[in-house]
Amino acid sequence: MKFPYGLANFEKIINEEYFYIDRTARIRQIEDIGSTLLFLRPRRFGKSLLLSMLENYYDVKKAPQFQQLFGHLAIGQNPTAKHNQYLILKWNFSTIMTQLTNVELNQTLHDHINGSIEQFKVHYQDLLSHEIILDESNGLRSLQSVLAALINTPYKIYLLIDEYDNFANEVLMARESNSQIRYKSLLQGEGIYKTIFKTIKHGTEGQGIDRVFITGVSPVVMSDLTSGFNIAENIYLLPDFNDLCGFWEAEVAAVLQQVAAECQLSAEQAHEALIMMRTFYNGYSFTYDQKGLIYNPTLTLYFLKHFQKGCGYPRDILDTNLSMDRGKIAYVAALPHGYQVVTQALNETQPLAIAELADRFGVKEMLRESHDATFMVSLLYYFGVLTLTPERTAMGSLILKIPNLVIRKLYVEQIHEQLLPDFTAKETALQVVQQFYQTGDLQPLCDFIEQSHFKVFDNRDYRWTNELVIKTLFLTLLFNDTFYIMDSEMSLQRDYADLVMIVRPDMRQFQLLDFLIEFKYVALGEHKLDGEQVREMSLKELKALKPVKKKIAEAKKKLIGYRQTLESVYGARLRLHTYCVVSVGYDRLVWVKV
Repeated sequence: MKFPYGLANFEKIINEEYFYIDRTARIRQIEDIGSTLLFLRPRRFGKSLLLSMLENYYDVKKAPQFQQLFGHLAIGQNPTAKHNQYLILKWNFSTIMTQLTNVELNQTLHDHINGSIEQFKVHYQDLLSHEIILDESNGLRSLQSVLAALINTPYKIYLLIDEYDNFANEVLMARESNSQIRYKSLLQGEGIYKTIFKTIKHGTEGQGIDRVFITGVSPVVMSDLTSGFNIAENIYLLPDFNDLCGFWEAEVAAVLQQVAAECQLSAEQAHEALIMMRTFYNGYSFTYDQKGLIYNPTLTLYFLKHFQKGCGYPRDILDTNLSMDRGKIAYVAALPHGYQVVTQALNETQPLAIAELADRFGVKEMLRESHDATFMVSLLYYFGVLTLTPERTAMGSLILKIPNLVIRKLYVEQIHEQLLPDFTAKETALQVVQQFYQTGDLQPLCDFIEQSHFKVFDNRDYRWTNELVIKTLFLTLLFNDTFYIMDSEMSLQRDYADLVMIVRPDMRQFQLLDFLIEFKYVALGEHKLDGEQVREMSLKELKALKPVKKKIAEAKKKLIGYRQTLESVYGARLRLHTYCVVSVGYDRLVWVKV
């Protein structure tokens, strides 16, 4: 079995017998729903392969290969009348460089369109009524020549546009001093990008463009195109297309069993691998009417390819091709109040909630000084670092969450970067944490947090003054998906443990301990304490304080039950150390091993 990691060429995948999960049945639904469609998914989620599938299905020149490419697939058993009936024109705006002057950017767009048309000309010249004339300085004039060449032929164009918003979003997110000017020059007035889509719209009005399929990450740019391109139908939230890009767990489990068999691994080991993949890669939903969760296809193929090659898990669970999504979280965190949104995303007990996803926000909203939670949460959803849940608040608002552990890592790293920007502090933290992994001695870690985090801690950066803040500080320091399956708020006995760190199955050969930690918070004002008084007290004196003793007793009761559940699941291989950590204000940490 060959896994097409990084491949977006449908013809190559089919002809060279790569692993492929059949989504061709959706072609009929795509045809029926409309002729100009906008489909959004996070980056590296299989959008380019989807367009390649459509290209091969509709290209008139691929008619002789139809049976070879589609005969064994769902649509090949029941094809639509439109298969192999179109001339395909493809644009991919992810290839457009953004670090250019306005003049250079405009010309690059023209060059890209001209390059696509030149390929179109070579591919279809024998089917056209006359020769296409390329205007090197004006790609839209070249497009007019393409449409003119269709006159007196039976053919129409199916226009495929990949990552329509990529370079415009890059310009915006750079947040450079001239970003607003550059973006406006693209999309407002007679800007080149707006003019491109006005030309497409004109082409659909009986001029030769019959169908358009557009992919992207967010609707930001489409909002600014509306006056010139108001014909696109949004299909990205429709239940029928939830799995158009992405895998169901049953599909992942089936192929994982095959790979495990190739590696001569047991059924138990295959199931263990599935649990790993579920924890790190599952959890996405792209519809309000949730009927199941979707695996990220790129991450899934990354894991399967490594698993097949070495019959074990990849050391780095996060594919480096996805790590750049950290920049999207950093963008939101840098917005006014954005840091609060990013930290609250880590809180399962008080999840992010908004009345509805924002789908009409353009350059003015992106570049203004402040944003509401709806804007920032929606943006994180489109970026793929939050996902929809089936739950609703009492008022019917949408609840969004971090989809899986690999995305949680991106949030944790962002917060860690802001809490510890200094290199020396990072190195000290790393040493303290590694010592804890091996010895279970929590005191050096508590000392570090008191000295580094509490001294500069400003609770105005947080919406909460409770154990959640403390849990977040520990999580940002301890998070390590190379060694651990880490879960914040893991469900145990229908209750939730604050932080569970279970050594990955492939890392149990090393001197690493498992951990279960419950956090509690004692407010100084409520107990007539002050920070200076607390800082002068010994650990023994702090533990003797009545409110601290009460919190420790509460935590112990929970931890005993949680520990029993974990031991029943993991058995003798578990090297579990269990702790209660009480924060006395934001001044001192008291811990007890249970």
